[in-house]
Amino acid sequence: MSAIISTQPYLCQFNQRGFDNRGLCLGPTDDVQGGITAAMPGGSWLGALVSGIVSDALGRKTSIQIGAIIWVVGSVVVCASVNIPMLAIGRIINGFSVGICSAQVPVYISEISPPSKRGRLIGFQQWAITWGILIMFFICYGSSFLPGTAAFRLPWGLQAIPAVLLFLGLAILPESPRWLAKKDRWEQAVEVLTLIHGKGDPNSPWVIRELSEIREVVEFERANADVSYFELLTPRMINRTTVGVFTQIWSQLTGMNVMMYYITYVFAMAGLAEPGTNTVLLPSGIQFVINVLMTVPALLWMDRWGRRPTLLVGAFLMCLWLCVNAGLFAVYGRAPYPGEFTSTAESMAVEGAPAKAIIAATYLFVASYAPTWGPVSWTYPPELFPLRLRGKAVALCTSANWAFNFALAYFVPAAFTNITWRVYVLFATFCAAMFLHVFFMFPETANKPLEEIEEMFDDTKPGAIKYIGTPAWKTKNTRNLALRQEHNEMLSSEEKMGVSGEHKESAA
Repeated sequence: MSAIISTQPYLCQFNQRGFDNRGLCLGPTDDVQGGITAAMPGGSWLGALVSGIVSDALGRKTSIQIGAIIWVVGSVVVCASVNIPMLAIGRIINGFSVGICSAQVPVYISEISPPSKRGRLIGFQQWAITWGILIMFFICYGSSFLPGTAAFRLPWGLQAIPAVLLFLGLAILPESPRWLAKKDRWEQAVEVLTLIHGKGDPNSPWVIRELSEIREVVEFERANADVSYFELLTPRMINRTTVGVFTQIWSQLTGMNVMMYYITYVFAMAGLAEPGTNTVLLPSGIQFVINVLMTVPALLWMDRWGRRPTLLVGAFLMCLWLCVNAGLFAVYGRAPYPGEFTSTAESMAVEGAPAKAIIAATYLFVASYAPTWGPVSWTYPPELFPLRLRGKAVALCTSANWAFNFALAYFVPAAFTNITWRVYVLFATFCAAMFLHVFFMFPETANKPLEEIEEMFDDTKPGAIKYIGTPAWKTKNTRNLALRQEHNEMLSSEEKMGVSGEHKESAA
C-alpha cells in the first residue's frame, strides 16, 4: 500500500477531497485512507483468531492452504475495485487470509523443525516476507509509470500468484508430526519424523527420543479436557499467554509497520517528494532492501544468539533512532507551506542536513528491527506453549499483533496531523518499556525441544516464582547440548531420556 497511496492514478480513482491548485487529485481523506490501510490488519485479526480452530481441526498444512485460497479471492476483489467500499472489503478478505497464514505458518515450521534450527527456519519465513514486500514494492514502483488505473490494478492482480504457488507447494510437504500424533495417526507421525529428522532411519536415536516425548505429552494432554481459549487465562498459563501476546504487541509498537505503511509520508516531509510525481518511491524502496539484507544475520546466528539478547538489543537500538528522529523533527521542523503536501498527515517539513539525518536514522531503525524483533517475534510465541494449546495460543498471540496493526494503521495519519514529532517520542517510549519487559519476563527458549520448554514454567521447582516458573534472567541458551542430542553424540543415559543436566541447572 505504501507504494500506491501517493500516486495520482490511485488518488484520482478514490478521490474524495477534490483537486489542488495545480489540478492534482488529493485522494481520500486521512481518516478514510487510514481505514483503507487498516482494513487488511482488521481482517487479519479475525483470521488469526479463527485459525486456531481451523488448524486444530484440519491440520497445520490444510489451514495454510485454506488461507491461500482466501487470498486469491481477496486479490480478485481488490484488483477489480471501483470504489472505496469495494477496496476495503477486498482488503478485509486479504487480511483474513493473512491472519490464518501468519498464525499457523510459524506453528507448522516450529513443529517440524529440530531445536537447533527452529529459530533459523522460522526466521526464513520472516525473510521470505521481507522479500515479498520488497518485490511487491518495486512492482508497484514500476507500475506507477503506467497510465490510468493499470498503475495499481496490475500489482494488486499479480499478488494472487504467490498464493497459488503456496497452495501447490504445500501439496508435496508433510503434515506436522505433532498434529498427526494428536489425532492418533501414529504411523504417519513416525514416517514424517523419519523423513525430516531421521534421514530415512526410523531407528535413529533422535527420532525415537522425539517420538517418546511427543507420545508422553499427547497422552498427558489427552487425559485433560479439550482446550479452549479460556484455558490460556488460567493461573497456570497466564504468564505464557501474556509473554506471547506482548511479543506480538511490542513488535507492532516498535513502529516498524508504520514505517512500512506510511514511509512515503515521512520521506515527503524530509524533502524527497515532488507533487504529482513518484520520485519519493525510489528512496522509500531502499528501506525494503535494508529489511531484506539485515534479516540475513538473524537467519545465520539467531539460534546462536538466543531470543532474549536479540530482543533486548533490538529494543535499545530502535529506541535510540526514534529519539534521534523526534529530536530532529522537533528542533528543525517547520509547518508546511499551503499546498506543499497533498496529505494533512504530512504535517512537518525539514530541509538540508537535518532532513538527511532523518532519512539515515529511518534506515538505521529498519536495520535494527530486521535482525531482531522482525524474525524473533514470529519465532518466539510457538515455542512457549504445549502441543494441546499451541494452535489456539499462537492464534491469540497473532490476533494481538493484527489488532494493534489495525489501530496503528488507522490512527497514525491522524497522530502525525495532531501531535507531529511527538509520534516518535511515543514509539520510543514503547521501545524502552519493551526492553524492561523482555529483561524481567521473557525466558530463553532457543535450542530447547518444545516439550522441554514446559519445564521452565513449572513453578513448583526450587527457585521458581509462583505462576511464572524459572526467573527469565536465569534461563540460558543451551545450544551445545541441543547439537549433541541431534547428532546423537556424547549423550548420557539421562539426556537420552530427554532430561538435560544443563537445563536443570538453569532452571534451579
